[in-house]
Amino acid sequence: MTNQGGYPPRVPPRGPRQHQPAQMMPLPGREGAYRQPPPRRPGPPPTRAMPSRGDVPPPPPPAARRPRRRFGPGKVLLTLLSVFVLFLAGVWVYLEFSINRVAALEDYEGRPAAGEGTNWLIVGSDSREGLTAEDEQRLVTGGVEAAGGGQRTDTMMIAHLPDNDTKPTLVSLPRDSEVAIPGHGTSKINAAFSIGGAPLLVKTVEQATGLRIDHYAEIGFGGFANIVDAIGGVDMCVDKEMHDTVTGITIPAGCQELDGAHALGFVRMRHSDATPRSDLDRVENQRKFIGALVSQISSPGTLLNPFDVFPLLGAAPDALTMDEGDHLHNLVGLAWAMRGISSDGVLSTTVPVTSGSAEHWDKTKSKQLWDALRNDTVVPDSAIMT
Repeated sequence: MTNQGGYPPRVPPRGPRQHQPAQMMPLPGREGAYRQPPPRRPGPPPTRAMPSRGDVPPPPPPAARRPRRRFGPGKVLLTLLSVFVLFLAGVWVYLEFSINRVAALEDYEGRPAAGEGTNWLIVGSDSREGLTAEDEQRLVTGGVEAAGGGQRTDTMMIAHLPDNDTKPTLVSLPRDSEVAIPGHGTSKINAAFSIGGAPLLVKTVEQATGLRIDHYAEIGFGGFANIVDAIGGVDMCVDKEMHDTVTGITIPAGCQELDGAHALGFVRMRHSDATPRSDLDRVENQRKFIGALVSQISSPGTLLNPFDVFPLLGAAPDALTMDEGDHLHNLVGLAWAMRGISSDGVLSTTVPVTSGSAEHWDKTKSKQLWDALRNDTVVPDSAIMT
């Protein structure tokens, strides 16, 4: 087919194929009805061309491993400190609940009012409780029958801890002092312990001195010797040979280490040429020994030595008896205050007496002593007796 001029008809150029809606074909015999084209089935998803080996990206580098935590010096010290603190806490609880207790302090009508500072009554009894026949022979204590039965106090001291900057004071009460024992007339002060135990002894001391006793501590023969042996003995310097004509114990002159048996003999000895004042010399030696004992126990050489600390911890609970209201921190405070006995940091004296027999107190001088302690004032020189 040609147009005018003999040329074939011009065909418009094809553009991009556009989607044309499918032509609906009429159904035969039904005008106006059209056949729907069948739905197109979805084909498989297009596949991606696999990149060549050279196009594969390298795998990511492995994650860096965390360095292992190592214990540095600081953590080691912190661990050791924690273990040490737990150890001390365990020891503290053990001692708190293991020390023997007694109801020594009682309220009663006419009891002295509390004064300044704190007062301890420290008692060394001649109790043989718990000692075997071998112990009695080794310590030269004799049996209960030989001692006259019952128990008495070989040592009685009042330790006054002031609330101000005056010196702590340690006062010995001679065992033969004649005092009024409440409800039992007048007798030697050590008889109060034999008659009524710790409660009557505390009441007797309070009535005789006018001081209120705040704390009580007691140790027997066996416990005293065990504590000394637990720390490996106590260093003492003896000016003159001491030989007790009653017990037969001999302590040579010179500086030496006293074991439990000899330490007990030292604090008990009064029948010797080295103790011409009898009980007055004995109480002076007792204060000297307590000073050396406390200083040695509180020294770093003892506290940091497990061969001393562990035996001491094992011996202390059975050796000591405290009032049921006292606690371990009270005892530690006493020991800390008394550590200065040997270095003149504690005033050490005996209650003033009228004669060498130490049976009667000097009323004027002893009153000066008790008044000074009650009011936390300096003890007059006239009331100090060594």
